[in-house]
Amino acid sequence: MLLRTVSAATAEKTISLINNKNSFFDLFKASTSLSHLAQTHTQIILHGHQNDIQLLTKLTQRLSDLGAIPYARSLVLSFHKPDVFLFNVLMLGLSKNGSPHSSLSLFSHLRKHTDLKPNSSTYTYAISAASGSRDERAGRAVHGQAVIDGFDSELHVGSNIVKMYFKFSRGDDARKVFDRMSERDVVLWNTMLCGYRENEMYEESVKAFRDLINESCTRWDATTVLNILPAVAELQELRFGMLIHSLATKTGCYSHDFVLTGFISLYSKCGKVEALNALFREFCAPDVVAYNAMIHGYASNEETELSVSLFRKLVLSGERLNSSTLVSLIPVSGGHLMLVYAIHGYSLKSGFLSHESVPTALTTVYSKMDEMDSARKVFDECTHKSLASWNAMISGYTQNGLTEDAISLFREMQKSEFRPNPITVTCILSACAQLGTLSLGKWVHGLVRSSDFESSIYVSTALIGMYAKCGSIEEARRLFDLMPKKNEVTWNTMISGYGLHGHGHGALNIFSEMLSSSVAPSPVTFLCVLYACSHAGLVKEGDEIFSSMIHRYGFEPTVKHYACMVDILGRAGHLQRALQFIEAMPVEPDPSVWQTLLGACRIHKDTNLARTVSEKLFELDPDNVGYHVLLSNIHSADRNYPQAATVRQAAKKRKLAKAPGYTLIEIGETPHVFTSGDQSHPQAKAIYEKLEELEGKMREAGYQPETELALHDVEEEERELMVKFHSERLAIAFGLIVTEPGTEIRIIKNLRVCLDCHAVTKLISKITDRVIVVRDANRFHHFKDGVCSCGDYW
Repeated sequence: MLLRTVSAATAEKTISLINNKNSFFDLFKASTSLSHLAQTHTQIILHGHQNDIQLLTKLTQRLSDLGAIPYARSLVLSFHKPDVFLFNVLMLGLSKNGSPHSSLSLFSHLRKHTDLKPNSSTYTYAISAASGSRDERAGRAVHGQAVIDGFDSELHVGSNIVKMYFKFSRGDDARKVFDRMSERDVVLWNTMLCGYRENEMYEESVKAFRDLINESCTRWDATTVLNILPAVAELQELRFGMLIHSLATKTGCYSHDFVLTGFISLYSKCGKVEALNALFREFCAPDVVAYNAMIHGYASNEETELSVSLFRKLVLSGERLNSSTLVSLIPVSGGHLMLVYAIHGYSLKSGFLSHESVPTALTTVYSKMDEMDSARKVFDECTHKSLASWNAMISGYTQNGLTEDAISLFREMQKSEFRPNPITVTCILSACAQLGTLSLGKWVHGLVRSSDFESSIYVSTALIGMYAKCGSIEEARRLFDLMPKKNEVTWNTMISGYGLHGHGHGALNIFSEMLSSSVAPSPVTFLCVLYACSHAGLVKEGDEIFSSMIHRYGFEPTVKHYACMVDILGRAGHLQRALQFIEAMPVEPDPSVWQTLLGACRIHKDTNLARTVSEKLFELDPDNVGYHVLLSNIHSADRNYPQAATVRQAAKKRKLAKAPGYTLIEIGETPHVFTSGDQSHPQAKAIYEKLEELEGKMREAGYQPETELALHDVEEEERELMVKFHSERLAIAFGLIVTEPGTEIRIIKNLRVCLDCHAVTKLISKITDRVIVVRDANRFHHFKDGVCSCGDYW
C-alpha cells in the first residue's frame, strides 16, 4: 500500500512538472528504486524528451547507480545519436557494477561501429576496466590506442596506465610510461609510489621518492609520505626515514594522524622502540589504527608484555577492534606459542577468523614456530582464502624444508581461482632449489615464461638461485647476464652460486663487477664471498676481503663472518692460526665457529687440537650428535680405535642418533631415493651387478678402498662392504643403467660425501666417460675424466 502511495505521488509530481525539463533531474535524485526510474523514463518519452541526450545520460547514470545495468545498456545502444559522454557514463557504470569485460566491449563498439572519437575520459575508463578484468592483453591494446590517439601523455590517462601496469605486477612498464610523461603532478608521483609499495618494490620506491625531492617543481603531500614510509621501513633506512620525518614536519604533512601512524610503523621496523611512546603521545585522540601500529610495534620488537598490555587497554577503552588489531598482536617470531594459542582462541570466539588477514597471519606465525599441523589446519578452515593465504602456507612449507608439501600445495593452487604472483613463484622456486630437482625447476621456469614474470627482479633472482642449487651454474650465469637490472640480492645469489660450485675466482670476478656497479655490497655479500673463498682455498683473497669489509666499508663482522674466516684458514691447514683467530674474536664464538675448526682438524688429522675443540663443543651443545661423529672419525683416521669407540658409546648412551644418509637421482621427472645397502629398488639386482663390474675395472686402475672412517669395531673386509654400498654409489650405478651413454648424471646427497665415495666417483667418471654432478650437504662436485672440480678440497 505504501509503495502504491509513493508511486502515485511520484507520478502526480511528474505530471505537474512536465513543462519543466530541469525538474526531471530532481526526479532522478529523488528516485530510490528501479520502478521510480522506469516511471520517470516513461514520462520523458510521453512528453517528447526521449531524444534529449542530457536527460538520457543522467538516467543512464542513475540506472548504473542502482545496478540496473542491462536496462542502462539497452537504453544507450538503442539511442539513435549517442555522444561520447553517454558512452563514458555507461562504461564507468559497467565497471562499477562488476562487468569490466562488458565495459571493454563497449569501448571496442565505440571505436569500430560509431563515428565518435574517444576522449581522455573514455581511455581512463577503458584502462580501469582492463585493470579490473585482469586482462593484460586488453590493457596493452588500450594503451596502444591511447598512444595512437595522443591521449597517453595526458596526466589523468597516464596515471591510470601506470596504475594498470602495477596491477599486472609490471613495475618496469609502469616506470617507462611514467618516464615518458612530459608533465607530472603529485597524483602521478603518488600513483608510482603506491604501485611500488603494493608490489613490494621498495628500493625502486625510495629511488622514485628521491627523484621527487630533487624535482622541486612538484609539491608533495601527506599521501606521498604515507606511500613512501612502508618502503623505508622495509629497507630499515632509518636515516632516510628521519630525513622524511623532518621534511614532513616542515611541509605540514606531519599534522595528519595517518602520517603519524606511518612513522610509528617506520621506527618500530627499525627497532627504535623508545621513539614509539613519544610519537603516540602526539595524538590528540588515537584511533584504533594508531593503537594497532603501536601494538604491532611492540610485538615486532619482542616487547610482548607491552603489546599485550596496550591491547588490554584498547579493549577496556570500549574502542571497536578490527581484524588488524589481532594481526598486530600476533608475534612475528617464535617463543610465544601460548600467546598465539590465546589469540587464535580469541579470534575464533569473536568471529575474526572470518577475516582473511587473521588466518593468514596465524598461518604465518605457526609456520615460523614449525607448528605446521596447526598452520595447515588454520589454512584449511579459512573460508575466504586469498592469494596471500596461499602464499603464506606455501612459504611456510618451504621455510621448514617441507618442499614436497609446498610443491603439492602449489599444484593444488593452480586448480583454484587464484593465479600465482611473483611472491608465489619465488617461494616455489626456493622449494625446487632445496629439493634439487632440476626438471621441476624447469617446469616452474616454463610457468614464469608463460606468465611473463621474468621481468620481476625477484623472480629472476630466484631462478638464478634455483639453477645454481640444482647444479646448472652455466644456466644461472646466463640468466644473470640477461638481467637488465640487478639488486643486491641478485649479485649475492650469483656469488653464492659460484661458491657452492667451488668456483672461487668466478665469485671474486662477480664481486668485482658488483663493486663497479651502482649496487653497494652488504654484510651478506661479504659472507657469500668469504664462503666462496673457503671452498676454493683462497686464503690471501679471503684475508683481504675480510679486512676491507671492516676497514673500507665499515661493517661489523657477525659470528658467521668469523666462522667463514676460520673455515678459510682451517681448510688450508693453518689450524693454529685459526685457533688464535677464534681466541681474538671480539664476540663470543658460538658452536658453529668451533665446529668449523673441528672439521678442519678432521681434514688435517690433528687429533690433539680436535680433542680440545670437542671439549668446548660438548660444553656448548652437548646434544649435537654431529660433534660426536666428527671426533670419532678423527680418532678413526688416526687409527685410535679405542678412543673412537669411547666417543661413539658416549653418543649412544645419550641416545643421540645421526641422520641416515640418502641420495636422490632424478630420471626424467621421477625421483629415485637410495639409502646405504638399499635392496628395495625394483632394479636392485642390476644395480649391484653394475657396481661389481665397476669395482673390477677400478681395482685394475689401482683403486684401494678408503675405510679409515668406517666403523672401527668390524673387520676390514666388512668395512669395505660398508662403504662399497653407500647410497651415492647405488644412485650412480642406477643412473648409468637407465641413461644413454655420454649423458650427464646428477645426484643429491643429504650428507657430506665420504673420502672413499669421492675417490670412487672420480674413477667412475673416467671409466664410463661420464660427467657426474654431486650435490652434498656442503657444496657441488663436478666429476669429469677422473678429476673433481673441488680439487679434493672440500
